[in-house]
Amino acid sequence: MRIAVLSDTHLRVGKSLPSFVWEHLTDIDMILHAGDLTYGGLFEELSYIAPVRAVRGNCDGWDVALPDRDIVECEGLRIGLIHGDSGKGKSSAERAYYAFEDTAVDLIVFGHSHIPLMEWHEGILMFNPGSPTDKRREAQYSMGQLDIQQGQVTAKHLYF
Repeated sequence: MRIAVLSDTHLRVGKSLPSFVWEHLTDIDMILHAGDLTYGGLFEELSYIAPVRAVRGNCDGWDVALPDRDIVECEGLRIGLIHGDSGKGKSSAERAYYAFEDTAVDLIVFGHSHIPLMEWHEGILMFNPGSPTDKRREAQYSMGQLDIQQGQVTAKHLYF
């Protein structure tokens, strides 16, 4: 199973994701979005490509009912999905981790910081795809990809 991972797209009406992102949304089975879509039309556009699971970010004020956090089960793995802007902890990664501390998950996908991150913490893979539209102080824009086979995940960032 191949999963595209997005966060912090911050799109407005009339704007679109970069062509690099659309080109990498082929041959995927699911799309995870860790919040701050900011434009409901993007959710619909992504849904034409593959099933989308998304959570609400701190900039998502549009009228679509998204959960604050979600658990996505894929190929025997449990993926926690959250934006990472609130809760206990000083960083987005800490807030995301603590949001699932009482829940059995194998991987946590989060956003908010716009900083790509991939590290293990207490046996859980913490993964932030960064942002494909607002790199802030990062050198490049980014998104993520998860490949899951036989209960094992391979995660990577795609930079452009």
